[in-house]
Amino acid sequence: MSYQKGLLTGLAVSAVVGAGVWFLASGTVGGGKGSPPAVPASVSKTLDESKITTVTLKPEGLKSLGIETGVVGQEAKKRTRVYGGEVTVRPGQAISVAAPLSGVLKAPEKGVPSAGTPVARNQPVFQFLPLLTPEGRANLAASKIDADGQVKTVQTTLDAAKVNLDRAKQLLKDEAGSKRMLEDAQAAYDTAQQSLLAVIARRDLLAKVVGEFDAGTASPIAINAPEDGLLRTISASPGQTVPSGALLFDLVNTDRVWIRVPVYAGDLSHLDPKADAVVTPLAAKPGRSEQTAKSVPAAPSANPLAGTVDLFYELENRESKYSPGHRVSVRLPLDDPDDSLTVPWDAVFHDIHGGTWVYEQLSEGTFTRRRVEVRYVTGNVAYLKPGSAPKPGTVVVTKGTAELFGTEAGFSK
Repeated sequence: MSYQKGLLTGLAVSAVVGAGVWFLASGTVGGGKGSPPAVPASVSKTLDESKITTVTLKPEGLKSLGIETGVVGQEAKKRTRVYGGEVTVRPGQAISVAAPLSGVLKAPEKGVPSAGTPVARNQPVFQFLPLLTPEGRANLAASKIDADGQVKTVQTTLDAAKVNLDRAKQLLKDEAGSKRMLEDAQAAYDTAQQSLLAVIARRDLLAKVVGEFDAGTASPIAINAPEDGLLRTISASPGQTVPSGALLFDLVNTDRVWIRVPVYAGDLSHLDPKADAVVTPLAAKPGRSEQTAKSVPAAPSANPLAGTVDLFYELENRESKYSPGHRVSVRLPLDDPDDSLTVPWDAVFHDIHGGTWVYEQLSEGTFTRRRVEVRYVTGNVAYLKPGSAPKPGTVVVTKGTAELFGTEAGFSK
């Protein structure tokens, strides 16, 4: 039994020693411990894509294939994306006129203008005959005092807005401010100016009523339009007795309007927020009835259910082409690179894998195929990605690209 154990132990030791010798021998044969592994394959000639895609044609070949050439251009043109927009009234350009006191309405000499009619500043819309009781006279005096205070308050706001506007203009002139800052200051000044006109008209009307009643010469008061604009609504009629503060009519100025454009939140990073937009009617043909609208700052607004954010643009509307609530088509520019390489769309060839190529002319009758990446196509012009195309001015084939590829692939001679 001990003899058998010794024999097995000796065989095991011999196997381990043999394995070690074989490992050392194989390492030595491979070139030593630090030598690199053997290359599993060898290439006799490296593939050069520019050489295998070069085609040389004889003059008769150029004629038979109908080869025509053009050049790679460079154009500063940005893509646009179409959205739906809604015409709205600019802030501060919608005025509501209410009855200053309790009284009876009468029609002016030329009648009450109808809704939708343009009116001029100080044009009579109603005649108003106040009905004053002793209590009403006390309220009238209190209203006049309140109106005087409102005039002073709004005047102070207007003065502050004027200072901010002048400062914004100077900063922009000194290149220390931004155009958006100036536009914000201008909007605040315009709003304060309109508010001042409204409170002054109310104060003057109350003063006139108080003076006439104190003198015993009360007569109908003209309720005039405070500004040029369009009568949007008429909320009362002649002969009607109205309480103090009752709405009589709404006036809007639509010489300049705002366009509210709901934009999907995911598109905001692709748009140029400071660029102008192009506004057209919904049914307009391309290239017709186009107007440019400028981007304006506005109070932030969005629709969480639709996932949209509102952008605002200002549009000239002196001919009253658009009304508040009018739906329009708005083309917004995308935030693309300023310059793009361009080639005729006919010059771009697609291979069976979807790759895009152009044939560059190296010399008369010699062409080489170059890879390009097309960003987008407008009309018959292909805009290429920067760095993926030949340089501007390079001569490329514009007609006969398919025939030239057939010659290169051996389909034709």
